[in-house]
Amino acid sequence: MGQESLIYSFVARGTVVLAEYTEFTGNFPAIAAQCLQKLPSNNNKFTYNCDHHSFNFLVEDGYAYCVVAKESVGKHISFAFLERSKTDFKKRYGGGKASTAVAKSLNKEFGPLMKEHMQYTIDHAGEIDKLLKVKAQVSQVKSIMLENIDKAVDRGVNLTILNDKAEELRDSAKEFQNTGTQIRRKMWYQNMKIKLVVLGILLLLVLIIWVSVCHGFDCTN
Repeated sequence: MGQESLIYSFVARGTVVLAEYTEFTGNFPAIAAQCLQKLPSNNNKFTYNCDHHSFNFLVEDGYAYCVVAKESVGKHISFAFLERSKTDFKKRYGGGKASTAVAKSLNKEFGPLMKEHMQYTIDHAGEIDKLLKVKAQVSQVKSIMLENIDKAVDRGVNLTILNDKAEELRDSAKEFQNTGTQIRRKMWYQNMKIKLVVLGILLLLVLIIWVSVCHGFDCTN
């Protein structure tokens, strides 16, 4: 990746460009300024393509960070540069000088730093690619883990439902067992009553027979 890959960059507060850097001539600053006027104010990343170049913006907390790159340069390279510039800018000016600085007043201080960040990003493009691939793999693994956790939670819910059903079945079985025991006990009492009645009748018959026999012997005598 050549040095001409990243062409123009600026940092703006709202629509006021505080610092910019480029070593190339052209209408890049004018087009970038037009894009800046149309940017939404919410924190986000934006890319516009024009004349085989990409105009990349990182908007955060009222500040916009821009880099113009050849269209062949991957967006991840452009945004890697913007992240470096943003971090350095906030570290140096966050909550202080940047909030009151006038247009282009930070060119002398921050312009050379943007040049350094451009060069660093270009020189380490391969490492940035590898790092982003690792991050993508980590993100994929994280997504898979979260999906597995969700499935485990769902299984946990299902197991809870099954457990509740099992509890209901156990309660029903226990109730059925108690009812069965009561019925068996009731039937046992009823059987005992019948047996006692039959036994009483038998004893009464035996007594009657015995009395009749004894009375008959008395009569003979």
